Amino acid sequence: MPGSVVLIGPPRAMSRFYVTTPIYYVNDVPHLGTAYTTIVTDAVRRYHLLRGDETRMLTGTDEHGQKLEREALERGVPTAQFVREMSDRFEATWPKLEVQPSDFVRTTQARHESRVQDLWRIIEARGDLELGTYEGWYCVGCEEFKTEKDLLPGNLCPLHKTAVEQQKGETYFFKLAKYQQPLLDYYLAHPGFIEPESRRNEVVSFVSGGLKDLSVSRTNFTWGIPVPGNPKHVMYVWFDALANYWSVLQGDGDLEKFWTDATIVHFVGKDILRFHAVYWPAFLMSAGLPLPTKIFAHGFLTYGGQKMSKSLRNAVDPIGIAQAFGRVAGSDAAGADVVRYQLLRAIAFGQDGDFDLAAMVDRYNADLGKNLGNLLARTLGLCVKMTGGKVPAVGPTTPLEQDLLDAAGRELETAMHFWDTLAPHRALEDTLALCTAANVYVDRAAPWAEAKKGNTARVETILGTLLQVLECVSVIVWPVLPKKSDEMRAQLGLLPLVPKIGEDLWPRGLKPRAAGESLAPGSPLFPTIDEDGARALLVALTPATATATPTPTSTSTPTATATPTSTSITYDQFGTIDLRVGLIRTCERVPKKDKLLKLTVDLGEPEPRTIVAGLALSFQPEHLVGKKVIVVANLAPREFGKGLVSHGMLLATGPSEKLTLATVEGDVAPGAKLK
Repeated sequence: MPGSVVLIGPPRAMSRFYVTTPIYYVNDVPHLGTAYTTIVTDAVRRYHLLRGDETRMLTGTDEHGQKLEREALERGVPTAQFVREMSDRFEATWPKLEVQPSDFVRTTQARHESRVQDLWRIIEARGDLELGTYEGWYCVGCEEFKTEKDLLPGNLCPLHKTAVEQQKGETYFFKLAKYQQPLLDYYLAHPGFIEPESRRNEVVSFVSGGLKDLSVSRTNFTWGIPVPGNPKHVMYVWFDALANYWSVLQGDGDLEKFWTDATIVHFVGKDILRFHAVYWPAFLMSAGLPLPTKIFAHGFLTYGGQKMSKSLRNAVDPIGIAQAFGRVAGSDAAGADVVRYQLLRAIAFGQDGDFDLAAMVDRYNADLGKNLGNLLARTLGLCVKMTGGKVPAVGPTTPLEQDLLDAAGRELETAMHFWDTLAPHRALEDTLALCTAANVYVDRAAPWAEAKKGNTARVETILGTLLQVLECVSVIVWPVLPKKSDEMRAQLGLLPLVPKIGEDLWPRGLKPRAAGESLAPGSPLFPTIDEDGARALLVALTPATATATPTPTSTSTPTATATPTSTSITYDQFGTIDLRVGLIRTCERVPKKDKLLKLTVDLGEPEPRTIVAGLALSFQPEHLVGKKVIVVANLAPREFGKGLVSHGMLLATGPSEKLTLATVEGDVAPGAKLK
């Protein structure tokens, strides 16, 4: 159709992209925390596949160290048997969550051990290893020596809350102090090497405070990789484990392709950032090897507001959640897609986040059932009724199509940007915004009304335009919803996506389909869950170790949410609250504050007020402009730093990632008081 194709920019040239999870320590089981990291990594890999990049994804298990030797002994099984059985659980879990790594490394594999010994020899030849003795406080859980200032009262590890041990013995030291300035110089020259910025600042502060040489071998246990030339020593588990990213690149030119000529991204939890952002680059500098492109540290995951203790991790099984939702969504694979969506959409990547089952049901219904799923079902239903189940021809357009076209171009571009900048939660926000725009378009264009007028050409243009949007959506959801993308495309009469190296499949805008192609409507893509179904799901999935009722959480942002209370107030007390109608004139994001929006709100005063509100996880700024909201107008100003001050509060209800604003309809003037 005229003006129907929006070009965002020329397709980019193919590049190589190598992305890794941390390798998981096998004293634990796969749980929501490890699933989160692994699913994000897989989704980013799939995005780069869509863009035509040659990709590689690595995950695996860390299987050496004193902690595992002790745990196997406590269980009365050989250490090798214990780590094999635990590793097998991790390897079997990821395909059930639609994760497709290119490789799975175990640090007990011969291919890894031999390469780590090679790395040791290279560093030793550089003069950066020296035999000496160590003495200090050691946390077996962290596999790390602690200084006095690191410890809590009672010589407790701040992470594990267990007592550290005094250890003494012969060791090889890596000359880490030698690399203090080279590391600082590298951080300065490569500001994107560590993200988010807050984590980068932590690392820079730590290194600037002074580095000490690092003990990198042990003689008080044997479960590890022997040190070349001195087998009474085994390598420090972190020297061994960190090298996995490099050690697996052994065949068909992989080392050259994916270590010297690729974008390399390590995803890690913030608790192991120091090992990856200080020790690992120092080892690589010593060996004369290139450093990775980026180390991205994500936050911790809680469950229903609770810290993920080991007992709770064992109870909250991501496979069980996927299977339960799969019974609603059509299959275990479909349920895995739902878990993937919730983890990526609900949590701002890089920050701490909470996984809440009730919120998951709500988001499933709102985003997937009533938005994306409804858009597909209503479009195909109208096509069956009005175009014989065939793709219609698209004729002349109106401003309605242009509005949708503009929205498509905007959302496709911004979603692509957020995938490129490792913000999948924001990319999904834009993806759903495109679905919302298309649902609004259906209502405004009203093809049923045009059909009553006998305006067949207009009906075909409307439905053809919607099919174009749905084709775009079927592509851009694939990194997160691979199985549902295939199912969606089948109903649209399209083949599954098959990414190819050098072929950029990211849509540049809407493009017409050949008229007359067959559509194949099927069962609802995401059947909505009613109240009884939601209640049954929550009862089935809530672990016995979780509290029966969610713990209310406070927010530091000035957006009021409804909280039950037994405290009464008098009419006089209520009368002190000045509630007014406000018209949102402008809205923008607050830099480096993922939850905050800065709004100018007209309250009928000489100048609009600035109000800062925690709405960014639920709303796009441009969608709020023009809304009439309810403002607490006599709230004391609140400072957010750097000159940002909020002069009021908006009223809303719901979790921060799914808020509903209190709004006013009709012809009500800004500043009107509520009473």
